[in-house]
Amino acid sequence: MPYSNDVVFYRLAKRKRKRGHGVRWAVAGRQFSKWFITEALADNERTKLKQLAKDGESFCTETGQPESIARELQAVSFYQLACDFVDLKWPKAAAKSRAGMAEALAVITPALVKSTRGMPDAKVLREALYQWAFHAERRKEGPPPAEHEKAIAWIQANSLKVTELDSSRRSELIRRALDTLALRLDGKPAAAKTVARKRAAFSGVLNYAVERDIFPASPLGKVSWEAPKTTDQVDRRRLPGPDLMDRLLAAVEDERPDLVAFYGCAYYAMMRPGEIVALDRDACVSLPSTGWGMLCFEDSKPRAGSGWTDSGEPHDDRQLKHRAETETRNVPIPPRLVALLRRHLDQFVEAGQDHLFRGKRGGPLSESTYGRVWQGIRRKVLTSKQVKSGLAERVYDLRAAGISLGLNAGVPVPVLAERAGHSPAVLMKVYAGCLEGRDWLWNARLEAAFDGHDPDTGSGDDTPGIAA
Repeated sequence: MPYSNDVVFYRLAKRKRKRGHGVRWAVAGRQFSKWFITEALADNERTKLKQLAKDGESFCTETGQPESIARELQAVSFYQLACDFVDLKWPKAAAKSRAGMAEALAVITPALVKSTRGMPDAKVLREALYQWAFHAERRKEGPPPAEHEKAIAWIQANSLKVTELDSSRRSELIRRALDTLALRLDGKPAAAKTVARKRAAFSGVLNYAVERDIFPASPLGKVSWEAPKTTDQVDRRRLPGPDLMDRLLAAVEDERPDLVAFYGCAYYAMMRPGEIVALDRDACVSLPSTGWGMLCFEDSKPRAGSGWTDSGEPHDDRQLKHRAETETRNVPIPPRLVALLRRHLDQFVEAGQDHLFRGKRGGPLSESTYGRVWQGIRRKVLTSKQVKSGLAERVYDLRAAGISLGLNAGVPVPVLAERAGHSPAVLMKVYAGCLEGRDWLWNARLEAAFDGHDPDTGSGDDTPGIAA
């Protein structure tokens, strides 16, 4: 809504009818009036409006109301605003983003209530919010299921008005919400990245309130709250080296030969698990009998749960991460992976089968399957201390190990980033801490450069642009 400080007040008006005493004023040239039974009431209203204008408050050019009153009239409960926010984001959001948004809001919303009197069990309330209120499709289908009716009715009746978050209680209420999202249901501290994700959802709802003119600015930035420290950098202690990868893949060969190529794609081609699940015959552009091959793919199938995808399938059909639809990624693959994929196609992919990795029932290979097998391999190959340390704990760690290996091998960052599906800036931000063990090489290159020689050829080099 547009607001203006161009406000003019007129003398009280009078007419021979019920509510015959009127307050008249104009905002940016547009006239408004409000009528009362007695002159005293009208004069009181006029005095109040004039004082607000004198204090510098803007007036709405559409309703004539002072900004504070106009915004209050538009205010809804935090619960309703969160539902509206979910509906706004749902159509274009990835399935995992939908589930993550619902989880975050299911944690925050119970913290922003008028009273806890009669509050349902925390687990029941959180489940009702997650499974129904913040699931746009289920909420549009009809009333909540019987087991969630009381919980939803309670939160609807007790959720605070959003405008309370920018009132004199702002600090108390926002800190309460932030402290709540920083804890798990069992009261233990949540992981730093989980806190950051939930805080982002909270911020999104408050920014949406700004968009709807409920707030002039988000109140979240007005509260100083120290979030747990997060880091985007990969912990290199979790990444297996080439020798250990050989042992791990050899163990997979003994246990599940049909999955060796799957884990090989994560390491040698630096692919995300969802990209490997979506890999099909057409993606195998070149698998020569000798030398390097080439993969070219454009799809990803991250697992999000059937309740959150448009298709109703456990895996979401998405474009490549951080890329536009139909955009492809070309990844040269080493002879080792070429051999694994050639054998996999010959032995484990039936004629007429498109995707390379399928579950027992013919659907996409599930995260539970490849994750469970990998944990068994870790316990078989690693020592108990290594298992506890988190070494190679996730299949995603194999991708990180491949990227780290390329970085330490001196592959130029732009080239490595293109193959891994990152931007160069993000790749360095995430993997800079994985550079290690080659100081002798970098020292030699720097020493040659300081001596005025080309680090690669050793010859003298008068580099343009550098003053003698």
